[in-house]
Amino acid sequence: QSLVSSSKWLQCYGLKRNKLSLSQILSQVGFQHRKDYVTTLGKPVASRYADGLFPQYKTAQDGSVYNLTAKKELILHFVDCLIGAIELYQQRMEWLTSESRQIFGVIQEQCIVIVLDFGTAAPTEFDLCRDALSMVLVEQVIQISRFNLIRAAQDLMKWQQKCTPVSEHTVKSAVRWLWELDHMTAVSHTSSAEALLEAMGDEAVSS
Repeated sequence: QSLVSSSKWLQCYGLKRNKLSLSQILSQVGFQHRKDYVTTLGKPVASRYADGLFPQYKTAQDGSVYNLTAKKELILHFVDCLIGAIELYQQRMEWLTSESRQIFGVIQEQCIVIVLDFGTAAPTEFDLCRDALSMVLVEQVIQISRFNLIRAAQDLMKWQQKCTPVSEHTVKSAVRWLWELDHMTAVSHTSSAEALLEAMGDEAVSS
């Protein structure tokens, strides 16, 4: 149903070509009230023949005045298209701010390393972090090509030596490794930086 709705709204007056801006809509429902330079008066003068003949709309951006000539049906059609566009934006925002995307954003790169720095998190916080990381692995990492996990610690811990191809098996393996990590491990002031440098050392990594 969502795909059908999206397709319908994308067809409304060329939404694919971004034709639902205010100026573009106005140009399709009327015409701009023009000014021209009158030599004898020495200044621009607006035509008056349209005064009172058409409803007029003045834009806030540049003060342009448009004479509206469209019939009610066309106006209502644009209303429907705009409502549809708003609904699509709302759906997109809801998706962008749901589940793992709410915490991690949307992972767009195809080869990534996730560096884990739990610091001195309490046991409950440690589990919450692992819950969130498990979620991003199952929901987003499964959609990309390659990945790895590195835990920042005095003795740096890596799930794999290099980024590994994504599959249902490798994602499950990474989640299992994550939940087998000890809560507390020795850390140093440089462990986070060392883990990041290790992640960047893999030339295949893009993020």
